[in-house]
Amino acid sequence: MKLIHTILVCSLLYLGFSCSEKSAESKEDGEFQVFPHRMPSEKPDFPLSASTERMFDYPAPRVQDNELFTQFKYTRLQGFDYNNGDGTVSRRDPSRPIFVNGQYYMWYTKRVTKVPPIGASRAKEATNEIPSTDWDLCDIWYATSKDGITWEEKGIAIKRPEKPQPGWRSVATPDILVWKGKYYLYYQAFNEPSGLKGDWCPVSVSYADSPDGPWTVGADEVIPFGKKGEWDQDATHDPQPIVYKGKIYLYYKAAYNKWPDLRDKYAVAHGLVIADNPLGPFVKHKLNPVLSSGHETTYFPFRGGVAALAIKDGNERETMQYSEDGVNFRIASVLSLTPTAAAPFVTDAFTNTKDGRGFTWGLSHFINAGTRDKSYSIIARFDCDLSLDFNDPIFKNTGVWHKPEVYFAQGMERK
Repeated sequence: MKLIHTILVCSLLYLGFSCSEKSAESKEDGEFQVFPHRMPSEKPDFPLSASTERMFDYPAPRVQDNELFTQFKYTRLQGFDYNNGDGTVSRRDPSRPIFVNGQYYMWYTKRVTKVPPIGASRAKEATNEIPSTDWDLCDIWYATSKDGITWEEKGIAIKRPEKPQPGWRSVATPDILVWKGKYYLYYQAFNEPSGLKGDWCPVSVSYADSPDGPWTVGADEVIPFGKKGEWDQDATHDPQPIVYKGKIYLYYKAAYNKWPDLRDKYAVAHGLVIADNPLGPFVKHKLNPVLSSGHETTYFPFRGGVAALAIKDGNERETMQYSEDGVNFRIASVLSLTPTAAAPFVTDAFTNTKDGRGFTWGLSHFINAGTRDKSYSIIARFDCDLSLDFNDPIFKNTGVWHKPEVYFAQGMERK
């Protein structure tokens, strides 16, 4: 009996040892490696699914810890009159605000016309008093604020010049650069009603010693059009400069893949031109376009590289992207309710920083403030957490729930 018991115990010990040894060998082979309950800070060194592996390509595997993820909160600005919403007054395309002498400054596209826009499809009917689009027959105005919410409109900064000078039809979509104690405004200069050929227009730049002006035209067509057949042959829009690596990096947008008889196949991309002088010459980067998604341009220094907000257009729409060199961008986060024509208050946009800190608020516009026959736009403020020096969990919350009416407003048309 003792012999049988001894044999049984030895057999069990042997089996246990063999199983343990086999289990250890299996784990060494990776056969039984399972993703852990505690989130790893770095990518595990064993096989992962494509989605799980991709988690570790973002700035942080948990989106709540991602410095380039945020929610956006919106506030209506005070101090602007829109003529009771009849479509004859419009403000849009705000520049990034800057802080000078105790107050914020912003520049923007303003339209004051006798009638609302008639639409790009009717551009041939546009006159010197009838605008084709919301950005036709516009001047560039500016306003100041103590708190970024209540603004005082100061007047025209860039007025349409006399025909045939560039911009005689409309000047629009400004953004600001501060460089060596001077101020530079880049903007689109239209020489025909928008819609006749699309939005074909070059970029001009004016400069001043003070944010209050007066402004002097410095150069026209500072961003070269592409040659015939190149992606940016017809337009250079939404100029936005930052100072990076000691130079002026000027990002811009172009819509392409459009033809006179086939306009619904368009695509949008962003390009980059670089200069040592705000007035140029600007040289195009050889890898243009540098961003294949997004509508308006929103770029800012972040850590040692450049971050970009891509909205509306492209496969990578509604994303924040990051590039270590300002050229090669990759998705850093996926966003929702993104600001249109976002113009963030970035304190180090022009400091040539090597450690960009991000931002917490900015300006944007809503282009559908009116009705179809009384079309106009309004400028608003947005707040967020895209700053390395600020931490508010409310902006990192992924469970943001909107009332059913928000979704039902996107319902099918009757037709």
